Amino acid sequence: MIGNSVLGLPQIAKLGDVPAFDWGREVRPCLPMEKLLVYRLNIMRFTEDKSSNLPADVAGTFSGVSEKLQHFKDLGFNALLLEPIFPFDDKKGPYFPFHFFSPVNLYGPSGSSVLAIKSMKEMIKRMHENGIEVYLEVVFTHTDEDGPLQQIDYSSYCYADGVVFQGPGDALNCNYPNVQQFILESLRYWVTEFHIDGFCFMNALYLLRGFHGEYLSRPPLVEAIAFDPVLSETKIIADSWDPHNFVSKGIHFPHWKRWAEINSSFCVDVRSFVRGEGMLSNLATRFCGSGDVFSDGRGPAFSFNFITRNFGLSLVDLVSFSSSEYASELSWNCGEEGPTNRKVVLERRIKQIRNFLLILFVSLGVPIFNMGDECGLSSGGSLAYSDRKPLNWNALSTAFGHQTTQFISFLSALRKRRCDLLEKRNFMSPEIIKWHGSDLLPPRWDDPSAKFLAMTLHAESLEVQPRGDLYIAFNAAGHSENVCLPSLPEEMEWVRLVDTALPFPGFFSSNGDPVLGQMSELVTYEMKSYSCVIFEGKLLSG
Repeated sequence: MIGNSVLGLPQIAKLGDVPAFDWGREVRPCLPMEKLLVYRLNIMRFTEDKSSNLPADVAGTFSGVSEKLQHFKDLGFNALLLEPIFPFDDKKGPYFPFHFFSPVNLYGPSGSSVLAIKSMKEMIKRMHENGIEVYLEVVFTHTDEDGPLQQIDYSSYCYADGVVFQGPGDALNCNYPNVQQFILESLRYWVTEFHIDGFCFMNALYLLRGFHGEYLSRPPLVEAIAFDPVLSETKIIADSWDPHNFVSKGIHFPHWKRWAEINSSFCVDVRSFVRGEGMLSNLATRFCGSGDVFSDGRGPAFSFNFITRNFGLSLVDLVSFSSSEYASELSWNCGEEGPTNRKVVLERRIKQIRNFLLILFVSLGVPIFNMGDECGLSSGGSLAYSDRKPLNWNALSTAFGHQTTQFISFLSALRKRRCDLLEKRNFMSPEIIKWHGSDLLPPRWDDPSAKFLAMTLHAESLEVQPRGDLYIAFNAAGHSENVCLPSLPEEMEWVRLVDTALPFPGFFSSNGDPVLGQMSELVTYEMKSYSCVIFEGKLLSG
């Protein structure tokens, strides 16, 4: 069987039952880390809603994802991060798997294990043909407490009760030799058999535990994954997010210059700034690729950044709820709790959503975008994973969905077009970036009340295709700021690419809108409250 017959899983197909799959001339994209733009999704929730207009045996399956390929291309994403697809306990959800060598039958046509395998491979093949990589979220730290691993040899495969994982389920003893080998074989299987391009390891800090629950400086499993001849050719990402705060603070993930990490500090600092709190230096650090975490031999391309995820508030809920129960979310309701018809509150919310998107896409590192945020998917303020709703494809045609998807597409294209400044594997040198206050003086770094930060990114001179500087500014204050734009060479002028305070469709422009008054020596621009702007230097038209 796929796995081991003693696992007692008759619903998992035998290898002999699965026809050989024809990969044809499929070539894996092997994208550089700094080029990645990641869309995170749940297989079932992505297309199970009737609004997907897919046949019943396709909706909510791997084949459904394949049918929506154009959606990813339109938005500009080149990588998919799939929520766990291993068989799981229906009551607990996909983050409590009980089998590690097959996709869940539910994600295949007619609930067939053979068809699930086939349709998953077809999905991956089609994505690869279109230059899109596919990663899996994997959970090896704990499993369903009634799962088969505990029935084999509980004392070897799992820790004693309460040693490591204090939530539901039993923690796997990942650095026990037999368990380590089991995990490595599972990962290699997904790469060789399904052509998976990478893995995101949930609860990653628990992978560092020794036999007695102690933290190891060189955990065998993490090191083995880093240097495995098969796995070292894939993206390996540690997600150390701990919603229950069970993990000791100050634990650093050993990486051997191979492991990337989900950057929760990016989420915290960006949310804090956008709602008008936090230090300017924190935002600057996150924008520049989080050197406090990744300057240890890796670089900003190893920072996987996110604003929202599948737990907690969605993007539209992040700007709609902020009562005491949401304190840990660092959200802000923009003036009224929950749904509202007040125009001033709605305008402020749409500006904040645009601000979050802009910061996510222009910051160094890999942006991770969560399914449904492009069309305002809401859970009514619920923080529970189980309350996340399927994607409503009709919502993409609403005014919000239309302008948000267009803005994401614009930001993806801008990031690629200005890869010289926005897609960097190494940290910026001091010559490239210069920080400003609104008056071109240095920012008020030590002032906790300061809510304005701007930067000029200096482009390298290219003879074939001249590129101008970028000026990017963030105003998290409740009042306008008159900003001074830096001077440019005589043959160039500033054009406005983005002003999140302007109405749609004028708040962004691929070609750029000239700024009035550039004949004078000093160019000024009024930035509205709670807004971001991007200007680009361009050659004057002859």
